[in-house]
Formats: sequence, C-alpha cells, structure tokens
Amino acid sequence: MSDVAPTRTPAFEVRMKQRYAAEKRFKLAGLSAVLFSVAVLFFLLVTMLMNGIGGFQRTVMDVQVDFAQSALSISPGLAEADALRSLQTQGLPEVVQYAAEQSLGAQGAAHVNSEAWRDVASALLADPSLLTTQVEFALPTSEDMASAYAGDGQADLQPLARELADRGVLHDSFDTGFLARSDATDPQLAGVWGALKGSILTMIVTLLLAFPVGVMAALYLEEYAPRNRWTDLIEVSINNLAAVPSIIFGLLGLAVFLWLFPSYRSAPLIGGMTLALMTMPVIVISGRNAIKAVPPSIRDGALAIGASPVQVVFHHVLPLALPGILTGTIIGMARALGETAPLLLIGMRAFVATPPSGFTDNATVLPMQIFLWSDEIDRGFVERTSAAIIVLLIFLLLMNGLAIYLRNRFEKKW
Repeated sequence: MSDVAPTRTPAFEVRMKQRYAAEKRFKLAGLSAVLFSVAVLFFLLVTMLMNGIGGFQRTVMDVQVDFAQSALSISPGLAEADALRSLQTQGLPEVVQYAAEQSLGAQGAAHVNSEAWRDVASALLADPSLLTTQVEFALPTSEDMASAYAGDGQADLQPLARELADRGVLHDSFDTGFLARSDATDPQLAGVWGALKGSILTMIVTLLLAFPVGVMAALYLEEYAPRNRWTDLIEVSINNLAAVPSIIFGLLGLAVFLWLFPSYRSAPLIGGMTLALMTMPVIVISGRNAIKAVPPSIRDGALAIGASPVQVVFHHVLPLALPGILTGTIIGMARALGETAPLLLIGMRAFVATPPSGFTDNATVLPMQIFLWSDEIDRGFVERTSAAIIVLLIFLLLMNGLAIYLRNRFEKKW
C-alpha cells in the first residue's frame, strides 16, 4: 500500500465545484452586462426613432396654382436671391394666397403658412416651365393649424382641421426641406442644415488644430523629451487637462480667443479652437500609449540598417502607432461633437437663420440647436428636437465610421 495521499479528495472536489460555479457566475454576469447595455442602446434608439418620425414630417395643405393666369416671369441669368425678390415683387405671394382660397376656401387659406410662397418660388426657379401650367403644391400650414390637426391645438380650429383632412387636402407629409433649412421661429419652417453645417465647420477646425499638435506632442514626449522633473510635470499636466470639465475650456476660449478675435464671436473658428484645446490632451495620451506599444525591435532594426532617428520615428514608429492614435482621436472628436457648455460661453447659442458660408460667420452647432429647441413648449419643436438628435447620431456614426475605416486601413501587424 502506498502512503501517498489521494489527489482528488472530497475537499478538492468541493473546491473544484466552487471554482466552476464562480466561473459560470462570472460569465453570466459579463453576458448580463452586455445584454443590458444592448437593451439600453436599443431602447434609446427606438425611443428617438418613434419620437423623431414626426420631426421629419410637417403638416401641409394641397393647393392648385394656375400660373398660366398669373403673368409671372423669370428673367434668365438672375442670381437666385434676385430671382426670388423679382417673383415677390411680381406678386407671387398674392397668387399663392388666391390659389389657396380657391382650393381651400377663405378659412382654410387663412391658415396657409405666410412663408409658403417661398416653396413655390423654389420650385419655379428649379423648373421655369411650370409658369405655363397648373401645378399642385403641398404648402405648409400655420403653426396653429398643425397643432389642431395633431389634436392638441386650439379647440375652435379642430373642426376645420377635421373637415380639411376629410377632404384629403390636409395631411402630414415627409419634410424634404428639414435637412436643407436653418433655424426658424415656426417649427413648420425650421431645419437643421445651418446647425449641421456649423458642426461640420467646427469639427474641421478642431481636427486641423488638435490632431497634428497632439501627435507632435506625443512624439516629442515619448521619443525625444529628456526624463526629468519638467517632463514629469508636463505629463501630469496633460493627464489632468484630459479630466478638466469642458466648461473650463469655454472660459479659456472666452478669455483668450474672443479677446484676440472679438469680431468672430459665435464663429466656427472660435468654437473649433476652443474644442481643440479640450480634445488635444486625449490625443496626446492615446498617442503616447500607441507609440510606446511599438516594439523596440522595430527601432533597433531601422537604426541597424542606417536609418536616422527622425526616419525611424516617421517611417516606422508613427505608421505603426497611427491606428492607436486614430482611436484616441475618435474618442476626442466624439466628445467634442456633443459638447454644449464651452460653446455656450463663446456665444454659439445665437439664433442663426442662414447657414454659415465660412469659418468666420455666425453659426451654431447641432447639440446647441437641440438644446434650444428642447426649451420650446410647442409640440412641433419637441418633434423637431428628436429628429435633430437622430441627425446628430447619424453624423456621429458617419464621422466615427470614417475614422475606424482609416484606422483599419493603416493598421499593420508584426
């Protein structure tokens, strides 16, 4: 008989069962966390889609306009703004109003939006041959009629809304101009193009400033900077800047950038410079980690075949670290896209009725537009808010998708 103790004792079997049970519980907890995150994301997306469907629609009334009897004309060669003024001077608003009275009656015509003639003018400028025909237009209604049609407006307008709806001339229609118009005081006329263009211009400035400066700073700190107290202080400062509340950067932009460029208040240039300060520490930190992850053998091999230190960095280390740097850039730019606090302080909450034509024009951004609309009590703006959130999410997905594509495109394995 051997005196060696058996390896699988009852106590050992109990411990093994406990270990396997703990592993199963850990896997179940991880799976539950993933499923919970997916459920929350799904709930958010479904809620935004359900609430935002109405924001991509507007209430319209069908009106037959006979241009053959109107004697309107469009002079060839005129700029769009001049042609629009010409049609207004010739009486296009009165022609549209008269056609509305013929199609809807006096009561119904009174609730055609006062700016509806601009939609007719846009159609005429796009196709001047319509001036010789009779055309049916879906013209936006007034805000009161839209609320009455939705069932929560003025009680005295609801019978008229039901009558027009029963006749088939009052209905909701997909608003193709929502992505082409700018902000307005009437939800029937409001759009997101001005804010969307402002966001694009602001992000361009942010990326052009934050990315090269952040990458160069990361390269210097990781490859060239001496290891001393000053370098340690700089590293600690950068790490602390990444955690500073965004409104502090807004105060910095207000105190510095608007002091240097007082005439560019609420411009994408100032907004981009402010957000670049906030994004740069994130890019520096992620860039240093990506550069540090490049194997030393890459550097040694390049030096061994005669490459200079600068060639080692820019021809070998930086291309291999670029995917990790782009990951940090994605995170930083996504954070910058959704910021409102720093932009509030530099004046980008202004009412902007026309899209900015450049980096120095007055502009707002999508998060700020959403914030302003969410403060309105009108039902139309509530729906427009959800629709603008959907546009913001799509813009964020497209921007991140492009960055992920570039990251995967430059990714190399060793």
